[in-house]
Amino acid sequence: MPVTTSPAPTASNATPDAAPRSSWIALAVLILGVSMALLDTTIVNVALPTIRTSLDASEGTLSWIISGYALAYGLALIPAGRVGDRVGHKWVFVVGLAGFTLASLWCGLAAGATELIVARVVQGLCGGIFFPAVTALIQLMFAGRTRGKAFAVMGAAIGFSTALGPIVGGLLIEAFGEDEGWRSIFFVNLPFGVIAVAAAIVLLPRIVVGATARGVDVVGLLLVSVALVAVLVPLIEGEDAGWPWWTWTSLVGGLLLLVGFAFWERRVAGRGGNPLVPPRLFAHAAFTGGVILALVYFAAFTSIFFTISIFWQSGLGHSALASGLVSVPFALGSIVGASQSERLAHRLGRVVLVIGTGMVALGLVSLWLVLWLVPTGDLTHWTLAAPLLVGGIGSGLFIAPNAQFIVATVDRDEAGAASGVIGTMQRVGSAAGIAVVGSVLFGSLAFPPGRPTPEVVADAFAHAATMAMATSAALSVMAFLLVFTLPRRADRRAPTR
Repeated sequence: MPVTTSPAPTASNATPDAAPRSSWIALAVLILGVSMALLDTTIVNVALPTIRTSLDASEGTLSWIISGYALAYGLALIPAGRVGDRVGHKWVFVVGLAGFTLASLWCGLAAGATELIVARVVQGLCGGIFFPAVTALIQLMFAGRTRGKAFAVMGAAIGFSTALGPIVGGLLIEAFGEDEGWRSIFFVNLPFGVIAVAAAIVLLPRIVVGATARGVDVVGLLLVSVALVAVLVPLIEGEDAGWPWWTWTSLVGGLLLLVGFAFWERRVAGRGGNPLVPPRLFAHAAFTGGVILALVYFAAFTSIFFTISIFWQSGLGHSALASGLVSVPFALGSIVGASQSERLAHRLGRVVLVIGTGMVALGLVSLWLVLWLVPTGDLTHWTLAAPLLVGGIGSGLFIAPNAQFIVATVDRDEAGAASGVIGTMQRVGSAAGIAVVGSVLFGSLAFPPGRPTPEVVADAFAHAATMAMATSAALSVMAFLLVFTLPRRADRRAPTR
């Protein structure tokens, strides 16, 4: 029999439209952890030029600082979700967040580029450990429309934190200077991390719903880990290396390993074992469609900040703060969209996801057109404000209901596994999106012979940014089309054991 113990009432004790105060307090602790993890996915973008100068880092190193974090984050999500199902999501959250805080300190103290990459990988790994516990605990602590409101809060935190990262990074670099400024973007996690860990120990309920699960799928974990590394490493290194034969071999090998992983999981499940990713999760159309959608959507969504940050600083010569301020409209739009997402999802069902992805696609296509049509010398943050605002509102409308559509379709004792799969696809999408868009950006960057003038540099970066934004826009249109694979209404049955 599953074991459930908790000092606070859970969703099973609450009415569909209400939740105890203790659950909302616990949610605040979870959101603080989410905000730290998501902030660190984009806060580093505006610091890349200063890191390059301070540590004499190469372009490949800069890519690894961003993508290494996302890759490690993604690799940790699935096993962390399964461990949480077995031992309780509270302590997985605490351990992961404590490691994330210590890794942030290590990043800030890094003496060289290689050490910073390793510290960022560890930071991403720890972020991936505690993130599945967030959506799993929301699923377990809330029910009915109240659960939708909780997911809406999480959606707002995801969208707002991701967009806020460049602003916070710019402010810190402006305040502390180039060398100390990029280090401060990691040190800022320390006080919040200590507070969040202490609060989590005291306030989070201890809920164990899968304590009877047997064994650990070590082979499955190794297969999916090697497969994702094999796919993502060439995406990160391919452009810089000139796409030699080994990059294509690695990509094909990674895809074959993913197929092998799927067959292995079916075999483990058929023998009555405990697969890392239960195959029956994919019996739900919403889950299967949502997993694919998550990959494509996050590839489009997170890559725009990488492009804008590089273009605004290295191309146009603006400060890190000016670069960060460009994303303010997107952050504000995310808050507005997320605040209305639960109400609209309840009334409109899948239509709210269609509207959200449609607005994101419209915003990104508009950004591409602005970069293509507006002369480089006339570009200001006001020029990009309207497309970013539209995209931000759409992102806020989409993220929280999408998570609810997917996670609510699986058994409660598999909420962690489902969250891990979804989150892995989001992070893999982020890493792959930045890798692909970065390849397009730097691959399209060309200067005429001789010493280029600032105007020539700006025009070259404008052309490269236009090509990169076209890639992000194409991915957003693909995400819009994929959203129709989801059911018209979310499954509100919230299955229990």
